[in-house]
Amino acid sequence: MTKMRIHGHFTPAAAWGWKGGARKLISSAVVSTVLSLCATARAQTFTTLVNFDGADGANPYSVGLVQGFDGNLYGTTQRGGANGLGTVFKITPLGTLTTLYSFCTQANCADGAYPIAGLVPATDGDLYGTTYGGSGTTGFGTVFKVTPTGTLTTLYNFCAQQDCNDGSHPAAPLIQGADGDFYGTTELGGIKNGGTVFKITPAGTLTTLHSFCAQTGCADGRKPVGGLVLGTDGNFYGTTEYGGNSLVGTVFEITRSGTLTTLHSFISGEFDGGLPQGALVQAQNGNFYGTTGQGGLASAGTVFTMTPSGVLTILHSFCTQLNCSDGSGPVAGLLLATDGNLYGTTYQGGFNSNDGTAFQITSSGTLTTLHTFDGTDGANPFGALVQATNGNFYATTYRQGASGDGSAFSLSMGLAPFVETLPTTGRVGTTVTILGNDLTGTTSVTFNGTPSTFKVVGGSEIKTTVPAGATSGTVEVTTPTGTLQSNVSFVVR
Repeated sequence: MTKMRIHGHFTPAAAWGWKGGARKLISSAVVSTVLSLCATARAQTFTTLVNFDGADGANPYSVGLVQGFDGNLYGTTQRGGANGLGTVFKITPLGTLTTLYSFCTQANCADGAYPIAGLVPATDGDLYGTTYGGSGTTGFGTVFKVTPTGTLTTLYNFCAQQDCNDGSHPAAPLIQGADGDFYGTTELGGIKNGGTVFKITPAGTLTTLHSFCAQTGCADGRKPVGGLVLGTDGNFYGTTEYGGNSLVGTVFEITRSGTLTTLHSFISGEFDGGLPQGALVQAQNGNFYGTTGQGGLASAGTVFTMTPSGVLTILHSFCTQLNCSDGSGPVAGLLLATDGNLYGTTYQGGFNSNDGTAFQITSSGTLTTLHTFDGTDGANPFGALVQATNGNFYATTYRQGASGDGSAFSLSMGLAPFVETLPTTGRVGTTVTILGNDLTGTTSVTFNGTPSTFKVVGGSEIKTTVPAGATSGTVEVTTPTGTLQSNVSFVVR
């Protein structure tokens, strides 16, 4: 996928054929490939929550929204805000938006600019993220933390080392490991300017774990723009958009000490895929699921599954339904929801529309289009869906909506509320935060059946510790209105 640099950052506009871009992902010839009409989804409710208007942010490019300890949703916009260079915002589940911080407030944009990645809620209650640009005179991006009330602290300025060996231009969100440190990627920089994987402490000490293009021909990959995911084995997994044996991307595994293994090199062919940009998700069967922006039967992207050893199978090739009604260009990663199905978005496509879709796909590959964007409700969703503890899905669109600057929306599939644990793994004695709804009056918290001591902090938060004798499994919280289960199993190490 060809990208254009605008004001020192990447934008998807030209890449996907919008506003006269350099390359169109889909062509009219592809439309003639008709395999089936969209499957009929069960009842769902789509609601536009926010229309960004520039002043409160514009073009939410981020990988997705996240739920904070207070039950609200947090995210970033690539542009807009008081200085036009991006924001951090909060949205209530009902759609009340608050701009928490506008970037480039400090001299020379020392606080960063263009936050194209999303945020991660940390166990200390703050949110951590990255900016693609800014950082004073260097302009190569930052790592920051921001409180839920909007106080921002810059933790690291990239390209602080000679030749940017520490990396530059982080495009993916961070992930907090079981050790409390954060792990992430930079799109560029590193020893060969192919991007990096890094670790950074909450205090801002950064260690480069891997510089891509370290192997001949960039066989280990180049430009990791998707985020990392923590596997059940304790290692991290991710994708690179370019590089690999055919130069169209890889899937990799990396240990916390920095040993990298390339699990799969895409070939961008009919039976493979290419240019992955989204993060992976691991299901309870141990397999990973992800998307590619190109490749597949119609060269419009795929959904795939891959074993931990790297055996990859395509589940769906996009733009294989009438008028690309199933969408095209799935640049975001997938969400594994509490019903066991996978959910995602496509950047383009949609029946009689080219504004993108939201879809459901089963683990066996049956795809159902849930919503087709038409511009009035937003267009071109770049970020992944997130499932909040009320059971509903939330995400953003990059552009359009009432003011043309993008939107935030919810999608209800009628799924039940649940609880989420931060972190999702730990040893006996590890402090765990439980997020949920209507938690006041909780009478019991168990780890796979083993009771734990706990404290109800508020209606959306409980503090507890992993009890002695606990084994890996579901965390259950008993409230006055019923028992809530965790969306994923807690792994006791």
